[in-house]
Formats: sequence, C-alpha cells, structure tokens
Amino acid sequence: MLSLAVDTSTLSGSVAILRDDRVVAMVGAAVEETYSSRLFRHLRFLLAENNFRLEDFDFFSVASGPGSFTGLRVGLAAVKGWAEAFGKPVAGVSVLEAIAARARSPAPAVAAVLDARRGQVFAGVYLRAEGSLELRGEEVVLEPKECLEWLARQALPEALALVSPTPEVILAALETSAFRGRPIERVSGLLADEIGRLGFRMVKRGTAASALVLDANYVRRSDAEVKWKD
Repeated sequence: MLSLAVDTSTLSGSVAILRDDRVVAMVGAAVEETYSSRLFRHLRFLLAENNFRLEDFDFFSVASGPGSFTGLRVGLAAVKGWAEAFGKPVAGVSVLEAIAARARSPAPAVAAVLDARRGQVFAGVYLRAEGSLELRGEEVVLEPKECLEWLARQALPEALALVSPTPEVILAALETSAFRGRPIERVSGLLADEIGRLGFRMVKRGTAASALVLDANYVRRSDAEVKWKD
C-alpha cells in the first residue's frame, strides 16, 4: 500500500511517502519557521521527485496532536481534503505515540515528552504490548516538575524509559524527581516516517477513519478558549 504521511505539529515538520511500512522518500526541516508554511512547498518537491500524484496514494496518515494549534489545523485540513476528494481513508496518529515508537530502550513502558511551550510539556505513557504501543491513561500537558511527578505515578521509574525530541525542557526538573540520574533518550523530531508506519498499522487493523470524523487532539485549550472561559 502506498501512503503519504504529514506532520505539521511542530517546527520540525516533515512529509513522507511510504510503501507499506517502508519509507520511499521524506523531506522536512528543523528551523525556526512554522512547518505549516512550508508544507505545500515540500509536498510539491516530494511528489515531483518521485513521480507521484496525490490520487496515487491508498491512504493518508497525519499527526493528530498534541502540538502547535495552527500546524495541526493546517495539516489536518489538508489531509482531510485529499482523503475526501479521492475517497481514501485517513489515519490520525498521536505525535506522542510516534515519539515513543522512536525509543530504542527495551523498557516495558515508554514516556514520551514534548515541549509544549509556555513552560509546559506534553507527555504520555505507552506500554509495550505484542510489538505495539498501548497508551496508559491519557496524554497530558503539565509543567515539567508536575509532569515527572505524574510519570512516577504511572509506572516504576526503573521500568520507564524517557524519550523526547526536546529533552532540555525537562532536564532541570529531572534532578529533583524520582528520575534523578536517569538519561533521556533524544530522538528526531522529524516524525512523518513514524506517523506513516503507525498509520499503516491502523489501516491493517481497520481503525483508520474517514475524513468526516477525524479531529485533532490538542490536549491543551487554545488561548481563545482559555480567555473566553476565564
């Protein structure tokens, strides 16, 4: 199966073409520019270089959150539009699950952590189960100290691997937590390939969605919502 995977959740955005779970081509950049503004430029390059058209893909995978509000909205709107236009399924993949899938540690549980800005981090705990990852509880957004306290309640520190593309946001809090002295595995923030692999598994399981029901999982409320409710 041929698929296109899109991640516009962070500044380190990317787009990838996959055949089943193997990467055919990928393009992305980690620069101080919102990736949603470069998505279509990179997409045109990727399709032209590999002689594909959007209608050639069997399904689409896309980052469904958490991450940048604007980036997620742009990525989801684009993918939902393509899926609707060409009658193809779409897999909405958690950014934190994609980060957890990058972990090389054999630990039975993986804590994925991502910079959420505003002095907070996104986090989720994933349990390894029969070659896949299973979310324990919910994904959260907390201050670094609160996040580590929350992680310690989810699993024994020695059974939990910490992984992040932005480990610097939690390093200071780490030294006064139950995880003191524990390494944090740094992984790439270019996640389109991993999102494509996870999307392929969803399609094989029959859990991909139609464009009409796919939605973002922002985890944190938008500034407008916060101001309106407060």
